[in-house]
Amino acid sequence: MAKELTHRGDELKDLGWSSHDEVRYIELWDYRQRWGAINLEREDRLFLRKVEASLPEVKSSKTSIKKPLKEKSYYCRILFFLQEMLEAEKSFSASPNSKGIWSILLEEELRTLDYFQPVLGLPDTLKSKLLIPFRENIINSLKKKFNNNIKIFDFDFDKSLSTCDSIQSRNWKPLRDGISEEAKDYPVLDSEIVEECRSLIRKEIVPLIRNSFPSLSDLEKDNPPDDWIPDS
Repeated sequence: MAKELTHRGDELKDLGWSSHDEVRYIELWDYRQRWGAINLEREDRLFLRKVEASLPEVKSSKTSIKKPLKEKSYYCRILFFLQEMLEAEKSFSASPNSKGIWSILLEEELRTLDYFQPVLGLPDTLKSKLLIPFRENIINSLKKKFNNNIKIFDFDFDKSLSTCDSIQSRNWKPLRDGISEEAKDYPVLDSEIVEECRSLIRKEIVPLIRNSFPSLSDLEKDNPPDDWIPDS
């Protein structure tokens, strides 16, 4: 069988499959493309066969297009939380040009993904769980370091996700998965500290993503220069 260039998850809804099955199929498909079916559990291989048996035959003349990074579920999820934070910051009674540490952190995470272009299949998303404690640790560290230049506001991390209308969001986990619901502190930096904070985050998150995501293990590319800006 010819190796397809992309999955066909967008066809499953019309065939009666649930959104949960769709996400599972996409993650397993990405994993198989990268690592081969032999590395999958028997249950997962049977699930893939069942799903693909239900799909209509594709004519050989049809060409599939690889899904862009910005359409991957992981990327969309991080971008969603960032947009929610930036919108919330507009309502805070903070000084002009101040900025939340969380929003800086997510901007740098997305910038790193934009630069390295990881596959963001199942192996990458499994390793991305390392970012959960990383985010908590670096936020707490920066709160202590810049204590005199910070104001604390409230941001409901869980509520923001529940208001999202995206079908994909039904399978998205909270950004702070496993953290107490009472953890709503949202530290906002004075404007003169923003770039220093961004630089400290960048030094930590770039090597973490590069060295953790399996699809980047053989990447021959220098780290992004400080003046590198993603295409809009």
